[in-house]
Amino acid sequence: MPKAERKILLAEDDLSLGELLKNYLEMNDLEVDWYKNGIEAFKGFSKNKYDLCLLDVMMPEMNGFELANEIKQINDNVPFLFLTAKSLREDILTGYKCGADDYILKPFDSELLIFKINAILKRASNAPQPPLSEEFKIGKYTLLANLRLLKGPRGEQKLSPKETDLLGLLCQYKNNVLPRDLALKNIWGNDDYFNGRSMDVYITKIRKYLKEDPSIEIINLHGKGYRFNVS
Repeated sequence: MPKAERKILLAEDDLSLGELLKNYLEMNDLEVDWYKNGIEAFKGFSKNKYDLCLLDVMMPEMNGFELANEIKQINDNVPFLFLTAKSLREDILTGYKCGADDYILKPFDSELLIFKINAILKRASNAPQPPLSEEFKIGKYTLLANLRLLKGPRGEQKLSPKETDLLGLLCQYKNNVLPRDLALKNIWGNDDYFNGRSMDVYITKIRKYLKEDPSIEIINLHGKGYRFNVS
């Protein structure tokens, strides 16, 4: 078997399913570290580098949603998807609000899982990177995209990769309309409903970061995108 090139974190407390998934993923040329609860998985993520995280939602000690939020504190850019038997719309939305790339309901087709994992890994490898040497002046603020840093009246704010990408795009469309589908495809990889909800969360965060300057506003144009006004 060829040497695995991509490393997966698997968090699954069901021993039978966990062993089955680990073996199946390894048969498909993926290296897998399997953790049996959320706390073990978080400790493992803190010590190792992973290309994707595959998280069960209902786990003891730390559930999948809590684990995802902890992971994002370390690396906001790592892709992850949830495995769960919970099919309520609210639970699915919670998963996407955590920044999930996909959400798969149990029982699931193993070939479909591999297809989704490969699609996410391909999209992540082709994702646009923040501009490495760009500096944007935004009213009383300065965005240093290469450092993922926003300087303003009250000091400096460290930004996540997606926050940097999104604010950078807004700056490029300053005083114009940033098309919603363009932002979604460039930063999230596709413009589906759940990624749209995720982007709305990031827009809310960016508004808070810029609130000290009343000359700046981000206007939501329904069905079109955002207008980034800087007087």
